[in-house]
Formats: sequence, C-alpha cells, structure tokens
Amino acid sequence: AGQALWRLQRINALMRIVSAQLSSLETLPPQHFAQFRTFLGTSSGSQSLQFRAIEAASGLRDEHFMRALEEHGNIPELVRNALARPTLQDLFLQLLDTAGVKLEDLYLGPGPTVLFFLAEALLEYEQQFGQWRFKHVQLVERIIGPSTGGTGGTLGSRYLMRTVDQRFFPMLWEVRGRLFGLK
Repeated sequence: AGQALWRLQRINALMRIVSAQLSSLETLPPQHFAQFRTFLGTSSGSQSLQFRAIEAASGLRDEHFMRALEEHGNIPELVRNALARPTLQDLFLQLLDTAGVKLEDLYLGPGPTVLFFLAEALLEYEQQFGQWRFKHVQLVERIIGPSTGGTGGTLGSRYLMRTVDQRFFPMLWEVRGRLFGLK
C-alpha cells in the first residue's frame, strides 16, 4: 500500500502539471488556432490509444466509453489489455479485503492509515482528471465556441462536457453518502 501511495502521489503531481498546461493554451487566439486546425484533420483525443488505455485502467467501462472505443473500429491491443485487467478501484478493494478492512472503516476507524491516504489519493487523481476535462471543455469553447464540432466528428465541447462527470471510483464517493446517512 505504501508503494502504491507513493506512485499515486507522483501521478497526481503529473496530473496537476498536465492540467496547468491547458492554461497556456487559453492565450491562443481563435484566429491562430484556425491557422493550424485543418492540419489536425479528423484526429481526435478520443483516438489516442494511450489516453483511452489510461481511462480504461482507471475504471471507465461504461456503455458510453465502450461505444466511443468501438466507433473507431477494432479496439487496439493496448486498450484491450487495459480492459482485461482489474480497474484501479478493483485493485484498491482487493487491498482492503486482503487487509481485512471495510471501506467504511477507513473513515470511521481509529485514525488515518496508509489505506486511508491511498483512498484519498485515488480521489485526488479522479478530481485532477475531472479538472483537466473541465478545463479542456472551457478551452475548446473559448477558442472555437460552444457549438462548433470537434475534429474527430464529435459534438465538440458538448461531447467533452458529458465526460466531466465520469467516475473512476464510485465506491469511494458512495461511502461518503453512507457515512452521512444518505443513500
């Protein structure tokens, strides 16, 4: 658990950097983007094998995600491999099970443990990912407008906005509701 926490803290630091990089693109005026947009052709971030593999490993397996993968033909091996493995949430729940700890115990127990900090680091990862997605939506709207279609044939910012609410670790969010008597 300690190694996983250490690695996740590094990933979260990288997520903060990636998210901050979008801020520099906000200074790009629409007319300058228009000068090179045609060179992007029909490429889209949704076609990035590495990005899709990260999403799959993180826990995206819902119908919308799977349909987006299939829209571009056969699912590439890198993504198929990520889909064949347990999600990060599955691995975390296995860690808890091995330690004989229930999810609620992380928050109701005698005090923070390494597993508690790992759970919080997983939530931070998800939040950093969500912030990146939201900044991406705002960047797209700022540069090409909210109704312009995306390069990959998507609905542009309207498509991207639907991705902001995607959850990698629903059980870590649900436990908070159970702790406060919400169902």
